[in-house]
Amino acid sequence: MFQTNAFPAYQQRQIHTLRKSSEGELTIQTQADFLAVETPVALVYNGISHTVMMCTPSDLEDFAYGFSLTEGIIDKPADIYGVDRVESCQGIEVHIELASRCFMRLKEHRRTLTGRTGCGICGSEQLSQVSKKLAKLHHTLTFDIHRLDDCLTQIQQAQMLGKQTGSTHAAAFFDPQGKLLAIREDVGRHVALDKLLGWHAKTGKPQGLVLVTSRASYEMVQKTVTCGIEMLVAISASTDLAVNMAQDCDLTLIGFARTGRATIYHGEVRLKCD
Repeated sequence: MFQTNAFPAYQQRQIHTLRKSSEGELTIQTQADFLAVETPVALVYNGISHTVMMCTPSDLEDFAYGFSLTEGIIDKPADIYGVDRVESCQGIEVHIELASRCFMRLKEHRRTLTGRTGCGICGSEQLSQVSKKLAKLHHTLTFDIHRLDDCLTQIQQAQMLGKQTGSTHAAAFFDPQGKLLAIREDVGRHVALDKLLGWHAKTGKPQGLVLVTSRASYEMVQKTVTCGIEMLVAISASTDLAVNMAQDCDLTLIGFARTGRATIYHGEVRLKCD
């Protein structure tokens, strides 16, 4: 049984604000402010700690599913038999009970990383693991690009943690008609997306698109394609590697999404513009 969090997603603190008037006079005021919580979260598979991520301690069950899917640890949500949350003064452990087949595969992967040092992607062996071989996406989605402005308004209004703290990213899922189905927030953009993709898998993989309040890096593209989602929209730019990957996998990739404008990097065939 997954426990709800005793760690809150934000904390209230007293701060001092400095203001300068039009006449150049400085004033200092004391007021309450809200800060997003960032805490170590360890993902533990069948009793073995796999990784520690710094993230916001909410929706961690979704994070467990999303991270496991996008990292290729599981193939489907049913490969996870249970998720438990254990809290301590040092942080949070998320204990994930894996199917034996997936756990053996994970142990074999960990064995290939033993003894390596550096940043984690240095050297030819590590580089071969950075970019996964991904299948091309099918063409089942059509999205009226005129609905994008409304999607941007919805995600802005739904960022409750972001409104309180001003320091979190959001990833949101919209159906083909532009209705917001889910949103996840976190101090880490990758974690916010993993949480959303965990929700997506657990909910039966509804059709639609992902909108993120960050840039579209290759990792964001890779995670989206891994979960079979055909369209990724980012508020900031895309990288060249991300566009190459989107082309290879035939993902509809949009960046610089703003009211009344957007940059379509690839996949305009899924967009209705009439």
